[in-house]
Amino acid sequence: MTTTTSAGPRTSRPCVTVDQVRSTLEQVFDPEYPDISVIDLGLVESVEITPDGFTTIGLIPTFSGCPALAMIAQDVREAVESLDGTTTVKVQWLSSPIWSTERITAEAKQRLSSEYTVVLRRKDGTLLCPVCGSTTVQDQSMAGPTRCRSIAWCSSCRNPVEVMR
Repeated sequence: MTTTTSAGPRTSRPCVTVDQVRSTLEQVFDPEYPDISVIDLGLVESVEITPDGFTTIGLIPTFSGCPALAMIAQDVREAVESLDGTTTVKVQWLSSPIWSTERITAEAKQRLSSEYTVVLRRKDGTLLCPVCGSTTVQDQSMAGPTRCRSIAWCSSCRNPVEVMR
C-alpha cells in the first residue's frame, strides 16, 4: 500500500506485534549462557510499539553493574530491528521492578543447573547441589566469577557450585 505525504510517496509496512517481538527475543541469548534467552532469564519487562513501528523494550538487569548490559541491549536492538514493521528500536534498562531469580523460567533453571552447575537459593535459603543432589552445599565466597554469582561447596561430592544471586 502506498500513501502520499508532503514529503512524497512512501510505502506503508504492517506494524510489528508484541508477540513477534517477544518471539524474536526468545532467540537473543545471554552472553554468559549461550542457550538461555533474555526471555528465559526474565529480563524482558515490557514491549511497547507505536502505530508507526517505533518499538521500546524495557529490560531489567540481573545486576545493575553487570558488564554485559551494553552487549545485551545491542543484541536485543539488532534482533528487533530485523523484524519487518519496525522503524526504530529503543532499549531501556529499568530500575524497577527489581530482578530476582523468581523471574527465571523453570526450563532455564533446569538448564542453569544441569549445563552450567549454577544453582538458585531455595525459598528456605538452602542450596541443592546440581551435581549430586545433596543439600550439604555451603556458601564459600560471595565473590564469584561475576557480580551476580557467588561460590559454594558441596561436601558430599566435593564440587564447587556457583550460586546465582
